[in-house]
Amino acid sequence: MTNEQSAIRTTYFSIIGNTALALVKGLAGFFGNSYALIADAIESTTDIFSSLLVLFGLTYAKRPADDNHPYGHGKIEPLVTFLVVAFLVTSATVIAYESIENIRTPHKVPKPWTLIVLGIIILWKEVSYRVVLKKSKQTHSSSLKADAWHHRSDAITSVMAFVGISIALIFGKGYETADDWAALLASGFILYNSYLIFRPALGEIMDEHRYDDILEKIKVESLKVEGIEGTEKCYIRKAGMKYHIDLHAMVKADISVREGHEIAHRLQDHLKWVIPNLEHVLIHIEPDDLE
Repeated sequence: MTNEQSAIRTTYFSIIGNTALALVKGLAGFFGNSYALIADAIESTTDIFSSLLVLFGLTYAKRPADDNHPYGHGKIEPLVTFLVVAFLVTSATVIAYESIENIRTPHKVPKPWTLIVLGIIILWKEVSYRVVLKKSKQTHSSSLKADAWHHRSDAITSVMAFVGISIALIFGKGYETADDWAALLASGFILYNSYLIFRPALGEIMDEHRYDDILEKIKVESLKVEGIEGTEKCYIRKAGMKYHIDLHAMVKADISVREGHEIAHRLQDHLKWVIPNLEHVLIHIEPDDLE
């Protein structure tokens, strides 16, 4: 299974899970008198749409390179990540606004059984976060990583709701709004997570260097190719799940142009073999006696 197929399958997992949880949270919040759970349901609903956006981005990014897009269509991924972040910020704003409204409005204490629902939700969302994050690392997908953080932010809001409802139930009258305060605090966590998701995606769009581990591997592996005396400049940029490399490699100064050309192709083939996520590898040959 390719990275693209694996990422798309993981996104379906997120969509199905978020749809089920949005229904459970909404019903439990309504019948259990808990706005924190209703806020959770709102976030899960936005998660459905953001996961659909991720699915669209991953599907579009699979399209092969063409005359107008010689480096492929992978840049759609960070753009989709920006939209996912917009959904997160919107849901956090809605939750904060509704929390403040509910704090100002007297209401009943949440039902005790809502804690059981929340406990199950927290466990499921943490498992979902770990599954999707693992896949995002395996596939090098920024939008899938954003989707993983949706699950983590959902788990955080559920933990806040659990704490708020527990306080309301333990202390009783006068603490009915504890779960609303919990929902308000959770909206702050969501905004913070939004920044954590946004920053790497911005770096990807701006071709910012954030790949020291790949750079080091390229330098080490290049020296294993016969004829390569060393490496100099190396630029790495990411498009979707693929990396594009511009590498300056040094060879003996007295060899022919043809020999240099053949060495460059051997180096290119070797790097693509040992680092599977490399797409375009441009090799610039330089003589080793160049000052």
